Amino acid sequence: MNTKTFDMYESSVRSYCRHFPVVFNRAKGAFMYDEEGNRYLDFLCGAGALNYGHNNDYIKEKLIAYLQNDGVLHALDLHTPAKREFLDALEEKILKPRGLNYRVMCCGPTGTNAIEAGLKLARKVTGRSNVWAFMGCFHGMTLGSLSLTTEAYARNAAGVTLENCTHIPAPYMFPELDVVAYMQRLLDDDHSGVEKPAALVMETVQAEGGIYPFAPEFLRGCRKFCDENGILLIIDDIQAGCGRTGTFFSFERAGIKPDMVTVSKSIGGIGMPMSLLLISPDEDIWKPAEHNGTFRGNQLAFVAGTAAIEYMVEHKLDQEAARKGAMVDAFIREEILPLDKRLTHRGIGLIWGIDCQALGGDPFSEAVVEACFRKHLIVERAGRNSCVVKLMPTLVIEDEDLMEGLRILKEAFVEVLESQK
Repeated sequence: MNTKTFDMYESSVRSYCRHFPVVFNRAKGAFMYDEEGNRYLDFLCGAGALNYGHNNDYIKEKLIAYLQNDGVLHALDLHTPAKREFLDALEEKILKPRGLNYRVMCCGPTGTNAIEAGLKLARKVTGRSNVWAFMGCFHGMTLGSLSLTTEAYARNAAGVTLENCTHIPAPYMFPELDVVAYMQRLLDDDHSGVEKPAALVMETVQAEGGIYPFAPEFLRGCRKFCDENGILLIIDDIQAGCGRTGTFFSFERAGIKPDMVTVSKSIGGIGMPMSLLLISPDEDIWKPAEHNGTFRGNQLAFVAGTAAIEYMVEHKLDQEAARKGAMVDAFIREEILPLDKRLTHRGIGLIWGIDCQALGGDPFSEAVVEACFRKHLIVERAGRNSCVVKLMPTLVIEDEDLMEGLRILKEAFVEVLESQK
């Protein structure tokens, strides 16, 4: 396959293609195909942007019909039928059934745009500049989002000081530490040196941090802490949302209601770029155009997003994620962990990680990913030192295809472990 054009003209910042050096020209459901016709099972899933599969027929047909009827493609934040239908679907099929009351802010095309909007609004509402985030988090690559993100590799590329954020130890880092009590102590102790934040920003499942689901009790503790101290709670559901964890929103398992929620990736239905900030009405104090962007109203994403909501509800894909997640958990426990007692795993719904830190970390996990790719399974890595092999298949994957991918994964682990003997 000819990749010379990419090597000659594309920036060296490219990353995924370095691990999967073929030219993909077709994709359907849970599979991608290269120019030579080879089939690959996709456990990368557009980093969470393709929960409903590649070229989902129901969603695709809605897009084709919209294009054929000369539907508006760019409208800033003007009123359009596409936006109206999306907002109605989100309200009637997702928010109301969960007892959630949010205003919907259409941000720019990517998740980091929603994080930036949430930070700005939280500071405007509270009049405070500092924010808190948990160590191990990933919230985006623009400067505000990057100030929250803790990955040294990403932070070091900023080239400027990243300010106005205090990082709190994640609960898994020091199991003996009561993190909520620690946060309260930071506020109460006049010698803590830490400013009261406008908001606590958190993922309920740290994905890029190494697949760490936070316990429901901890999430409820964070909600209570924020309520008692006049701090806004912002949940970043960009990667873990849209059914991925077994419920549409990842925080549902804790029964909490965040003040703001950032949503992106699969909210665009079929890979269409869109991000949203869901805002409690009392915090929606924006003035007109106080935060805007040229592409804050992606009409094709509205169309695809409406169809995706309909498809998800009709096919109960959140429940499917929970059911299939149990299959993944069982397979890893029974077939992969026994290969070496140093392996551990974590996950929820259809996002799982196998931690290889004790087997050499980065080199070992990279060898597993490369072995998987040779066997036509696409998986990525996450976590400290990229030591976690990350599994994130589409929610629509057939059971037999899911099991095929897991068997390939086991074969890859066996191969790499044998090579180390």
